[in-house]
Amino acid sequence: MIPALMPNYKRADLAFEQGEGVWLTATNGRRYLDFGAGIAVTSLGHAHPKLVKTIAEQAAKVMHVSNLYRIPQAEKLAELLVQNTFADSVLFCNSGAEANEGMVKMIRRAQFENGHPERTNILCFDGAFHGRTLAMISATGNPAYQKGFGPVVEGFDHAPFNNTNTLRDAITPHTAGIVVEPVQGESGIKPATREFMEGLRAVCDEFGLYLGFDEVQTGVGRTGKLFAHEWYGVRPDVISVAKGIGGGFPLGAVLATEELARHLTPGSHGTTFGGNPLACAAGVTVLEEILSPGFLEHVRSVGDAFGKMLEDVVSRSEGVFDNVRGIGLMRGLHCVPPVADVMQAVLNQELLTVSAGDNVLRLVPPLVVTEAECREACERLVKAAHSLKTPTTQENAS
Repeated sequence: MIPALMPNYKRADLAFEQGEGVWLTATNGRRYLDFGAGIAVTSLGHAHPKLVKTIAEQAAKVMHVSNLYRIPQAEKLAELLVQNTFADSVLFCNSGAEANEGMVKMIRRAQFENGHPERTNILCFDGAFHGRTLAMISATGNPAYQKGFGPVVEGFDHAPFNNTNTLRDAITPHTAGIVVEPVQGESGIKPATREFMEGLRAVCDEFGLYLGFDEVQTGVGRTGKLFAHEWYGVRPDVISVAKGIGGGFPLGAVLATEELARHLTPGSHGTTFGGNPLACAAGVTVLEEILSPGFLEHVRSVGDAFGKMLEDVVSRSEGVFDNVRGIGLMRGLHCVPPVADVMQAVLNQELLTVSAGDNVLRLVPPLVVTEAECREACERLVKAAHSLKTPTTQENAS
């Protein structure tokens, strides 16, 4: 008989009842070091005192009123984002997939209003992941996510990632804009090159296209900058944001220049829950913490140190890991054995991680993690690797 909770997730037989910082306590009493952060979501860690206080106080006042009325918390969060980014205006929603849908609609709408109704296609890239809605699995372009869901949604083209040589050939008279992740997360922690990112901006400027960055996973401090595109010095027209912006509370956003945002007029788009008082109150606290003096410097410092520690893990792993990827606190270890086997071995060491494509073990701890906690995680990774004993290691030992 099917369980009451629909079985569309392959869950570990593990449940947590309490968290603090980068630690989670399971119902069996064991403490786990959390380097998954709810898939890069709990940016301030678990039970962060300021975030807990904000959510409790706001919940006791008003949680939801809908966008039929002004929402001061949303106005405050939007102002913070505009003051600290390229954007002129912000649209709030609930999730990364919804933010990406909003970004695509905004690009298409702007082209339409500017006299180019034929420009409807969005150029995406091989290895992308943009969400699980029908449109976003089409944008993602991975057959594994599309299987069984009928015909793909039209209007999404794909080109090789990090390849400027094929970029111009992928542009057609129907192209409206380009959407890309600065670091591809789900496909294996693959950063874009500076040449590629600069090439995207140049092509968009040349052909009158809009450049959109999917910063759902890379944003809100994850790479050591508020948004990852800042590392490249490339200015987008629009970005999608979610995951870490709410610190664990569901929240998403689309940040855009006036050139795009002014075309999303009343009635053109909407969301019941997006930008409600509780979500935006949480978002304000998260963003104020991340923008506070020294916070992003901490992420960069610990992230750099963590990268070096992971290089040492590779050298001590007896062939289980063969390279390190990523930037800041968005890291990946490429595995030689199947990543599922590695994840289980790591879980046995009471360390929580996330798998990614290309047989990569993803490490995305809360942004408040310390160097000492990173060292502890690395020791557990080495112990997990030694417990696996790959066939190559066994052959060498014999």
